Amino acid sequence: MARRLGRIFRGFQSLGSLAFMKSELSNLPASVSLKSMVRALPSLFSSNPRDFSFPNSSWGTEMRQLYEHYNSQCEAVTDGGEEQGGLWNRLPSYNRSLKYAAGGVYLSKIIQAKARLFTRNIRDPGAAFEYVIFANKKEQRCVCIFQAGHLLEGPPGNVHGGAIATMIDTVTGTHACVHSGPVMTANLNINYRSPIPLGSTVLIESSLDKKEGRKTLVSCKVTSADGARLHTEATALFVSIGVSQLMKG
Repeated sequence: MARRLGRIFRGFQSLGSLAFMKSELSNLPASVSLKSMVRALPSLFSSNPRDFSFPNSSWGTEMRQLYEHYNSQCEAVTDGGEEQGGLWNRLPSYNRSLKYAAGGVYLSKIIQAKARLFTRNIRDPGAAFEYVIFANKKEQRCVCIFQAGHLLEGPPGNVHGGAIATMIDTVTGTHACVHSGPVMTANLNINYRSPIPLGSTVLIESSLDKKEGRKTLVSCKVTSADGARLHTEATALFVSIGVSQLMKG
């Protein structure tokens, strides 16, 4: 419902078309009441950032099951306000970096307004990068559940190697940030073992190998959802950067 309502109001804002509004409203399910539409309005026009790590309608059965598996092991707050410990933490994911992180002030306001995180810049759910990352700081591990959309095709019917590399860099970089704060990729070595079919769900698992001064070394593997098939292996080196370096660009 939220997606359809979003289309309605985006159409209203961009087109000002009564015909568009009438067409979209007529296609809403009968179960959608006026009250539910009104309740949805604040979220549609809210300035709060959207967290893309929550499930959406494009997620397949495997991705949802894996999400529930790890999310059930996350830290939580009971109805009584008590914190329950968990092995994992789900990491929020937004489509901006500059707005919600330190640095970036050297850029013009126009560029900042248009900037979007590379893996979160496609509006159509399920078309490209659908993923959620969970971190286990005690075991020094991260796991990402990744569903590859149709816009990521490389070899016919399979995911482009560059898209796989992007996700490996995203997961290992996020993992390095968990332990070392802001970092930048210094080296990324990838060995592709078997193709990943478009639309499939895979696990990207990252392990901390070593921290040495400003250096953080991480290893990573990409497997099928059941872990039976190895798709990709990688190692990565990240270098810590301070706020002053972020400001300079």
